[in-house]
Amino acid sequence: MNQNAITHIEIKNLIHSVRGKAVMLDKDLADLYGVETRALNQAVKRNVLRFPEDFMFALTREEIKRISQTVTSLKFSKNVNVFSEQGVAMLSSVLNSEQAIQVNINIMRAFVQVRRLGMTIVDVKRKIDSMEKKYDYQFKIVFDAIRQLLNPPAPAKPKHKMGFGKE
Repeated sequence: MNQNAITHIEIKNLIHSVRGKAVMLDKDLADLYGVETRALNQAVKRNVLRFPEDFMFALTREEIKRISQTVTSLKFSKNVNVFSEQGVAMLSSVLNSEQAIQVNINIMRAFVQVRRLGMTIVDVKRKIDSMEKKYDYQFKIVFDAIRQLLNPPAPAKPKHKMGFGKE
């Protein structure tokens, strides 16, 4: 992902609620930072004292299954680490590139916005998932429509540059 192109809204959609905390997946952070997930987790292991349990923790199999309902790329993941806001801030000291610094700034701003919203979008998504399990297939259309409202499509990019300059 190009950190200049990602918006706060897109980052907010990568924030999940796990164990009552707003967290981001190691895979999503690695994508944002432009590194492999394996490399990100190795950097964390080399600096394990910087990441106490309230900064980073591994998801249980059940938590992975629950999140994989919305993040399909997790379906076959065995180990998934998640980072709280403080853990993401600590990553900036471990991944010290210009891209990591810029991405970190954007992520911190997104966490602040999520906190201002009181985690309402994440909570609503979780509530919808639990309600969908309780009700029959007839309500699937309603739940899908609500999900679309919570995840608005990205703005369309212009096909052609306007103006006199050629690129």
